[in-house]
Amino acid sequence: MHSKSLWELLWDYDPNGLVVLDKDMYVHLVNPAFCRMFGVEAEAIVDQPGVLILDDIAEFVEAWEQNRVIPSREHYYARYGLYVRKVIFPIPDQGIIACIMVDLTHEQQQREELQRLQRETIAKVNEVVDNQMRVAQEIAELLGETTAETKISLLRLRQMVEQGMV
Repeated sequence: MHSKSLWELLWDYDPNGLVVLDKDMYVHLVNPAFCRMFGVEAEAIVDQPGVLILDDIAEFVEAWEQNRVIPSREHYYARYGLYVRKVIFPIPDQGIIACIMVDLTHEQQQREELQRLQRETIAKVNEVVDNQMRVAQEIAELLGETTAETKISLLRLRQMVEQGMV
């Protein structure tokens, strides 16, 4: 049995998804984390066109053709419900383009949940304020009515006093 090199161990245990395409944009290698993230088996996608799993490989083509690193960018893979931050870089002397993907799905779901709670809280606050305003207006209306009735009664009483009826 052959013992794994440090690089093989890092490849196997890295929590980030790692995918390598060749210059023809076919999947050359994937690590176990990539397979978990995309819900695939390595055997099913190695030697297949990268576009089959990654949907859009324009950044890989750009990295290869311009021989430059595509810096950290967030991307959502809707088909997999997967949010990632990825860095793509060519390795010209090997004829490959590598990509490291950090899974942000959990963090994104937390952000969305926080935004949902904020929207619900704002809606509830608006509802409470509207109810308080309605109640305040009803109280003011009632006070206005009773004040007017009191004023009428007092005016009648004053009139009666002035006419000597009381």
